Amino acid sequence: MSNKKLLITGGTGSFGSAVLNRFLNTDEFKEIRIFSRDEKKQDDLRKKVNNPKVKFYIGDVRDLRSVEAAVKGVDYIFHAAALKQVPSCEFFPIEAVKTNVLGAENVLDAATKYDVKNVVILSTDKACYPINAMGISKAMMEKVMIAKSRNETQTILCGTRYGNVMASRGSVIPLFIQQIKKEKPITITDPCMTRFMMTLEDAVDLVLFTFNNAKPGDIFVQKSPAATIEILAKALKELYKSNVPINIIGTRHGEKLYETLVNREEMVKAIDLEGYYRIPADNRDLNYDNYFSKGEPDMTKIEEYHSHNTKRLNIEETKQLLLKLPSIRKDILGETIN
Repeated sequence: MSNKKLLITGGTGSFGSAVLNRFLNTDEFKEIRIFSRDEKKQDDLRKKVNNPKVKFYIGDVRDLRSVEAAVKGVDYIFHAAALKQVPSCEFFPIEAVKTNVLGAENVLDAATKYDVKNVVILSTDKACYPINAMGISKAMMEKVMIAKSRNETQTILCGTRYGNVMASRGSVIPLFIQQIKKEKPITITDPCMTRFMMTLEDAVDLVLFTFNNAKPGDIFVQKSPAATIEILAKALKELYKSNVPINIIGTRHGEKLYETLVNREEMVKAIDLEGYYRIPADNRDLNYDNYFSKGEPDMTKIEEYHSHNTKRLNIEETKQLLLKLPSIRKDILGETIN
């Protein structure tokens, strides 16, 4: 990949920064393009990385012309641009459609128009059995990718799906830390609620594994451990040596008890690759007889893959995982964040 060009849509976010940290000072990728609509974040990132191989493109995935300007000439795309906040998408669902569905279509169309070799779209557990507008829009994004992959011969269109990334924008870990530092009660919605515990480095590994192994229409999932929200709060309290109380405030609108990464229907055909699941695309055509006359006898025996039935972390294991986060290492160990 030393002579190749990579485009990251939504590249000023947590994932884009993690990819830059991985490749910035290596010989991999001749050029990395950051595409986003926030000029302030781009300016901050430009000053931080200060590297000529990183190029910045202002634009919006909703605008096909700005997408095409950024896509032309690149070899690979990691599509991370999205509206990710559940409450925002609930109140403005059409905005979620414009960015997460139509915006993704723009990226895929531009990629096939300019013969990009590989596009990896980043999806979410909320696309599995979606109950909120954000999840529904991401599920539709996956369907758009799979549909386009059926007729595309030059560009590999594929995807990843993962749960909440630890300490990323909008996750509960920064909130809990802020509450601890201000000596306020930690507010949790349901102590039995489970979440996959995945670092940003894990997210980058998943995308790169997908990039190297996917066939058209594939979706990849990384097997990850999980912890209850109560265990997470207690682990943070122990790390920060805090005695603040934990208050249970009740489940929020649109919030799930656990994260599902592979649903039961997908598990029937999912391929176990040790640390990952590969979900191949459903390439049946519009011959509806196959849907009604040929069922799947093992469907009722299959259980989906979710954060309630994966490996469950205890407090000590959760603390060790939290100590992989740079912000927590800075607070607890005094290390400098790069």
